[in-house]
Amino acid sequence: MDHASPPSPSDASTARIVHVVVMGVSGCGKSTVGALLAQALHCEFVEGDALHPAHNVEKMAAGQPLTDDDRAGWLQAIAARLADAHAHGRSLVASCSALKRRYRDVLRSGAPDLRFVFLHGQPALLAQRMALRTGHYMPASLLDSQLATLEPPGADEQPIALEFSLPPQELAARAAAALGIGGARSNA
Repeated sequence: MDHASPPSPSDASTARIVHVVVMGVSGCGKSTVGALLAQALHCEFVEGDALHPAHNVEKMAAGQPLTDDDRAGWLQAIAARLADAHAHGRSLVASCSALKRRYRDVLRSGAPDLRFVFLHGQPALLAQRMALRTGHYMPASLLDSQLATLEPPGADEQPIALEFSLPPQELAARAAAALGIGGARSNA
């Protein structure tokens, strides 16, 4: 998925800066919802999958689940993008499975104000979506591994939890509203 176009200077406003990761297992719609949310917020979108090193992509394409060691550099790369946005006062939306709390802690190290939009729902729908997906290296056979690894965000993490069976546009709108953004524009 392409990055959202940076806004023109006239798009900038005094709206608060937000840093968001749209998270969940493969097939939940992270990339689609993340791009729509970034578009609604008039900020950059970072497709987390695009930051995986070649080794990770090859491993997943071969049907092998990633280990914590495999994910470490990838999570740091996403955290670095969040840190850059935070340091420069820009809003940013990224997609990342963020399956474990410790992974989310790594991402929060880049932007302490980071919010998570957690897309969750029925495994059968995930499997159906993954079976229909073309051109993605993540095989449906790894879904069970992701579901077993998933540690849903706790209440103390203040996630925005949304059922992924809703249309992507509605999910993005609900996420924006939960962030207190609505139709307001964020600096980017």
